[in-house]
Amino acid sequence: PEHNLTDKQIEFAQTINTAGNDLLMLISDILDLSKVEAGKMEVNPGHVPMADVATDVERAFRPLADEKDLVFEITVGDGAPAALLTDEQRLQQILRNLLSNAFKFTASGSVALQIEATDEIGFDGTPYAVAFAVTDTGIGIPADKVRLIFEAFQQADGTTSRRYGGTGLGLSISREIARLLGGEIRVRSAEGEGTTFTLLMPVAYEPAAARPEVQTVRELPAGDAPSAVEDGEPAVPPSASLPGADDRGRIALGDRVVLIVGGQQEAEQTLEAARERDLRGLVAVGGPAGLALAHEHSPDAIVLALSTGEAALLLDQLKHLPKLRHIPVCVIGEPDARHAALRGGAARFLERPAGPEAIGALLDDVVALLDRTTKRVLLVEDDDVARRSVAELIGGDDVDVTGVDSTEAALAALGDGTFDCVVLDLKLPRSTGFELLERIKGDARHRDVPVIIHTGKALTRREETRLKRFADAIVVKDAGSPERLLDETALYLHRATSELPADRRRMLEGLHQADSVLHGRKVLIVDDDVRNVFALTSVLESRGMEVVFAENGREGIEVLAANDDVALILMDLMMPEMDGYEAMAAVRARPEHQSLPIIALTAKAMQGDRERSIAAGASDYITKPVDPDQLLSLMRVWLYR
Repeated sequence: PEHNLTDKQIEFAQTINTAGNDLLMLISDILDLSKVEAGKMEVNPGHVPMADVATDVERAFRPLADEKDLVFEITVGDGAPAALLTDEQRLQQILRNLLSNAFKFTASGSVALQIEATDEIGFDGTPYAVAFAVTDTGIGIPADKVRLIFEAFQQADGTTSRRYGGTGLGLSISREIARLLGGEIRVRSAEGEGTTFTLLMPVAYEPAAARPEVQTVRELPAGDAPSAVEDGEPAVPPSASLPGADDRGRIALGDRVVLIVGGQQEAEQTLEAARERDLRGLVAVGGPAGLALAHEHSPDAIVLALSTGEAALLLDQLKHLPKLRHIPVCVIGEPDARHAALRGGAARFLERPAGPEAIGALLDDVVALLDRTTKRVLLVEDDDVARRSVAELIGGDDVDVTGVDSTEAALAALGDGTFDCVVLDLKLPRSTGFELLERIKGDARHRDVPVIIHTGKALTRREETRLKRFADAIVVKDAGSPERLLDETALYLHRATSELPADRRRMLEGLHQADSVLHGRKVLIVDDDVRNVFALTSVLESRGMEVVFAENGREGIEVLAANDDVALILMDLMMPEMDGYEAMAAVRARPEHQSLPIIALTAKAMQGDRERSIAAGASDYITKPVDPDQLLSLMRVWLYR
């Protein structure tokens, strides 16, 4: 009222308001669905004249038909019942959902509601008296998606092309209310030609207790006449239960806590082994639940016993979050996933199949790691000044650095003891760093020790490929390398930033906050939701970045062509016209964009999404809602390269 908000603050407030309204609608739909599924939705049957039904529908949808320039017809057949004994509010809710969908998916042509008498028989033998048929000339539904659309949060085009919006709850609610009123919904459709949803209702409502359990969705073939087909199956969400009670209610101050994320058998074995070692165990089924528990409890250690793709995704998320990246993560996985896990920051890797003894040994290593207050680093650098400088940078009360100047001295040091990390220069006398690296990784005692290549040598593509077979990180010596080297060693030594000396802590805080690597760089955001674009733009512009944006993949390619100084792309996956997968493939098809960093953004966090994104051309992947700190950390990694 005082008009004291800036234009930017007004824009923020409007975004909050529209997002809040969308959320309220979603909550309302979920409550409706929950009520009817739990048998808590009340039915108030009464006398419902058919003429009133037609009049209400006409009043509600005529303006929309005129706005979209669609023909809208309502026909009441001569033989239709004059009235029904049912819940008028719930009947209208179903018809409005069906008609809303018809108008939403019809760009041209017509939408019609036909109300006619019927002699159809329900699945339980109930005779239906009236059929409400909603017919459109819209996009139609592919045959393999007809049943899917009745599942909660699903749309026929919901995998990638969200051109039409919506939560995907309307048909689920309609199906359940139809069942509640003693009716059912049938559908027939032909892709590209249109769809007909038919609500069949009895002449009089009968309480559910007097009716046997019935299916309420029936799929009809495309054609003129309904025909009997198999029942449509209701959506059954996959169950996910905790593998036994964990210790979350018994954690006391000073307890060591291990978070276990995985399937039932391995989680139970790990939980039992943890308790035998006086560790408290938290158990999560699946990556999202694991990440939530990690945020909530900040455990002392984490064990991931997931599929290869899901473990890689969760490990990546954990190591890109400043609050969690120091926590040692142990991965139980397939043998071929070892190198990727260790390179991603895992402290230990245990190959499957992993029995109780192997899991126990893994946790013994974890306990030993947590007990060790001082970590050991082997620094291999032939330049005396550089060696002293790096040792001073990464050393401290909690890190003991052993510096050597040759391959022979490095092998001797490795033979005398164990190290938590190796920092290796490639330019060494007599024997190159490449050869030393291969000898370290070829020794079973040291193959899991992380190796950070710290070199001023310009690497060829072949040399870089050779290094990546073994090395966990490559830091090229330049003006910005001290901060990055400190950051990489902190990651592999599991050092919490808060426990570093004050000057080192300031270095990393500067690296992970509004730093020069972001300032002045141009980012292209490709996302069809203007609120996401607004929110991301606000975060990036506050870091001094320049932002350009596009609302779909096709437009994104055009914007990229007009802005040859784009340094990084944030690509949504679910968009109209051209989705993110297609857009990334199109970007990578151009030679000048082969190495342009692309970070995929998606609201989905399903197994396989990361792999599909990478295969389509993404450099990396992050899920929505986007954590700003995680996104900025990820962007710094790719903009440094």
